[in-house]
Amino acid sequence: MNVSQTKTPPDISVVVPCRDEAGNIGGLIDEIAAALAGRAFEILIVDDGSRDATGETVRAKHRTLPAVRLLRHDVSAGQSAAIRTGLQASRGAVLVTLDGDGQNDPAYIPALLEALEAGGEETALAAGQRLGRKASFAKRYGSRIANWARRSMLDDRVRDTGCGLKAIRRAVFLRLPYFDGWHRFLPALVRREGFDVALVDVVDRERRHGTSKYGIFDRLWVGIADLFGVWWLARRRRVRPQISEERMDG
Repeated sequence: MNVSQTKTPPDISVVVPCRDEAGNIGGLIDEIAAALAGRAFEILIVDDGSRDATGETVRAKHRTLPAVRLLRHDVSAGQSAAIRTGLQASRGAVLVTLDGDGQNDPAYIPALLEALEAGGEETALAAGQRLGRKASFAKRYGSRIANWARRSMLDDRVRDTGCGLKAIRRAVFLRLPYFDGWHRFLPALVRREGFDVALVDVVDRERRHGTSKYGIFDRLWVGIADLFGVWWLARRRRVRPQISEERMDG
C-alpha cells in the first residue's frame, strides 16, 4: 500500500538524496516500493542540482506510483543538505534514508524497521553497517581511518556510519543539530539525546551506472573539524530532564 501526497499521512517516509543518477533512480524506486509492499509509505527523491534526466525519470515514476515525490535543489548543496531537505518535507513517523546510487539495497529496509520497533521507544535509530563494501581501495582505507578516529573520540559503538541505510523516528530527528556532514554522525547525535541505536548488517552492492558524486567526507581530513565539533556537542549535553505537563484544572 502506498500513499499519495493528498491522502492520509504515511507511516514511513523514504528519503533518497541523489545527483545525476538518471540511470539508477528508476530501478531504485521500484525496489523501495517492493520492499515496502503492504505498508503505508512515501518516497521522497531529493534531486541535488542534477544536470541529467534524474528529474524526468522521477516524474515518470510518479505517474505509476503516486507515493513518489520530487524535491529539487537548483544547485548542488551536498548530501547532508539533500537528506535534510527530504526529512523536513517528509510526513511519516519513521524516516528511512538510503543513497541514490543503488549501492544500498532497499531489501534491508524491513530489517531496519523491525530493529527500530523491537527496541521500543528508547531506540530512535536503526543504522545499517556495510559488509563487503564496494569501493576503491583508497576510499575504503580512508574510511577505515575515519571510522577509527570517530569511534576513538565519540565512543559511539558503531563500526560504519557511512552507510546510507538508516531508519530514525521523526520526533527525534527534529531535535538534532544540523551541519554539513551531519548525517555521518547520526548515532552519536541520537545517543546525545539519550536514545539507543540499533545496528543492522547490510551487504553493499556495486554501482550499476555512473560514478560517485558524494562520499568526499570519507577522506579523514575533510571531516576532522566536524568530528571535533560533535565531540564538543556531546560533552555539552549533560542533563536530559523528563518533561511532564502540570494539570491546571485544580
